[in-house]
Amino acid sequence: MTELILIRHGETDWNRELRFQGHVDVPLNATGHEQARRLAERLAAERLAVDHLVCSDLIRTRETATPSLQVYFPEQAIDTLTDPALREQSFGIVDGLRVDDIKADHADAWERWLRFEADYGMPGGETTRQFHARVMDALRRIAQQHAGRTVMVVTHGGVLDMVWRTARGTGLDGPRQSDIPNAGLNRVRLDGDAVEILQWADTRHLADMPEQPVYNQSKLLVR
Repeated sequence: MTELILIRHGETDWNRELRFQGHVDVPLNATGHEQARRLAERLAAERLAVDHLVCSDLIRTRETATPSLQVYFPEQAIDTLTDPALREQSFGIVDGLRVDDIKADHADAWERWLRFEADYGMPGGETTRQFHARVMDALRRIAQQHAGRTVMVVTHGGVLDMVWRTARGTGLDGPRQSDIPNAGLNRVRLDGDAVEILQWADTRHLADMPEQPVYNQSKLLVR
């Protein structure tokens, strides 16, 4: 049994611009850096035990993880604690594009995307089912490597969606149903194939900060 503290990266300019980030390496903006700082401050204040830290290899997660790394493991370098299997879903030809551009230039792909089918992916990208398998394999591997401990995992909104669906047993079809704010605090327990949610979308440390814009069609959050 392993506890995971799951964190979505802080805000980027592309979040504000409603762009699909996917595997594109986009840094945090000023708000994102402040969110990361506040997260680390809260973890330190509450003295949450963390035995290991790992993050996606993309810069927005590395920058989000760095203040927390300085709290827990100040002697370690963030680049030694990355795992590319924790990346966001690949969106293929629409990686880096704004929603309005996708609707204009890839209308058929956009309409198909909005059906939220598990076995569909944007051209050149991953299907939701492929993405789910990658994510859960990675998290179970991390849990096995650190069995009985607490691991902080800094990753992406799509990754957290896969965890939430697995824990709730909702399946992979259909739009996202859970709130996944930037730099929110989420805790789950992994025991073999079982996933139990202990805490989700806790943003008390971000209470007076501006909310991230959300594309409002069927609760689709731009990742």
